[in-house]
Amino acid sequence: MLKLSLKPGEFINIGEDVRVVFSGGSAHNIHLLIDAPREVNIVRSRAMEEYKKDSTYYSEDKISKDAQKQIERILMREKNRNTKVQ
Repeated sequence: MLKLSLKPGEFINIGEDVRVVFSGGSAHNIHLLIDAPREVNIVRSRAMEEYKKDSTYYSEDKISKDAQKQIERILMREKNRNTKVQ
């Protein structure tokens, strides 16, 4: 999946026939203009819903107690280093 950042007035071309123009937005909404031939099927959906349908989650193996203690020591050392700097 490609993620792009566009400013109002900027556009992307998809193939030779489709242009998507970012025309602005507000709060939690964006406004897109899509110029495409009539035979191109354009469907509105939620990206995460589609992504979740197609992806399978495999949980990570649990890390050992020794590794957890090492991580804890590293985090404490970094926290102490950051408080000394301030």
